[in-house]
Amino acid sequence: MSLPYELQIGWRYTRAGRSGRRNRFISFISGVSMLGIALGVAALIIVLSVMNGFQKEVRDRMLAVIAHVEVFAPGGEALGDWPATAQQARRNPQVQGAAPFVAAQALVARGDTMRAAIVRGISPADEATVTPLAAQLRDSVLAQLTPGGWNIVLGTELARSLGVRLGDKVTLVAAGGQMTPAGVIPRLKQFTLTGVFEAGHYEYDNGLALIHLDDAARFFRVEGPTGVQLRLSDVHAARTVAAELSRSLGPQVLVRDWTRTNRNWFDAVQIEKRLMFIILTLIVAVAAFNLVSTLVMTVTDKRADIAILRTLGASPRSIMAIFMVQGAAAGIIGTLGGVAFGLLVAFNVDVIVPAIERAFGVAFLPGSIYLISRMPSDPLASDIVPIALISLLLAFVATLYPSWRASRVNPAEALRYE
Repeated sequence: MSLPYELQIGWRYTRAGRSGRRNRFISFISGVSMLGIALGVAALIIVLSVMNGFQKEVRDRMLAVIAHVEVFAPGGEALGDWPATAQQARRNPQVQGAAPFVAAQALVARGDTMRAAIVRGISPADEATVTPLAAQLRDSVLAQLTPGGWNIVLGTELARSLGVRLGDKVTLVAAGGQMTPAGVIPRLKQFTLTGVFEAGHYEYDNGLALIHLDDAARFFRVEGPTGVQLRLSDVHAARTVAAELSRSLGPQVLVRDWTRTNRNWFDAVQIEKRLMFIILTLIVAVAAFNLVSTLVMTVTDKRADIAILRTLGASPRSIMAIFMVQGAAAGIIGTLGGVAFGLLVAFNVDVIVPAIERAFGVAFLPGSIYLISRMPSDPLASDIVPIALISLLLAFVATLYPSWRASRVNPAEALRYE
């Protein structure tokens, strides 16, 4: 089965350039256009993959400390029957674990030094089913948190800023104390530092303190857990699951997912990805529209061929199809080459970057400065497929005007001086 002559001629023009200085020049311009599209697509894939890698790294460190979804009573009050709430939440197939907690703000003091922190009362055994950090520390650091022991676990940066070591005493200061003639005296309680944790996320390493659930309830004067933490099988479904739980659990509780808790960071990452996508897409667009000049020169050079084809019975639509095939072929080759090269680099960033660092004796992400000292990468099909489709669309659009111009060539004028 033979291919349509429009496809054969268009592909021949794409490969043209073996004879004649002008044809070689046109072939060179066509090759540069394909190379530009390939580099633009590859750059877009590599940059977005690295951004995804950093986002995944930060998100994993963040979710090592916090739950995917939190169900809590409004106003910081105790949750009436937290086991029933947890059991009802587990009916959602996405929910894999549940743990009670008490959370409040307080000051952690050591001598004259005071630091603000989120104090979270946890049950070490239940917490291990919700956060990876608790599962890792359950049998060591968190095992020291016992009811009535008044022990505390601090983030590494918080402990360093307070200048405390294991076994030292720290004082928790909370609002809502006793009213006296001299004024309000805040609630004070001395705790023993029995452990530290490092999540690799500065916000939590510098602002989170863990105590036992019963000690937290007594210190903050609540009758029980103020909420339930939930772990999901799919972290990306947190918003959807939170909305479903909000409807099923009723208005007596509030439901908040991790993207709401860290909304500023989550929204900033999404905006950065969109802006970077737009900027790099413009680079692909510039390369794609270089095809316009290539096809215009090809049409000018092939006026006689177009006239001959017209006299042999080719319709203007067939002439237009020939040059659209040429432009589309350049766009497809450039896009596929860019996707292949981009994926090759994106999947081997962890090998390529260290090799460059060793070769030039430099460190792009020094461990002494950055918490993330390696270059992560996470190529996603949801990014790569739109990139390829947009590149092909831009290349197709770039062929329309030159192809239309070719279809308007008058055979008599083109052959007058031939």
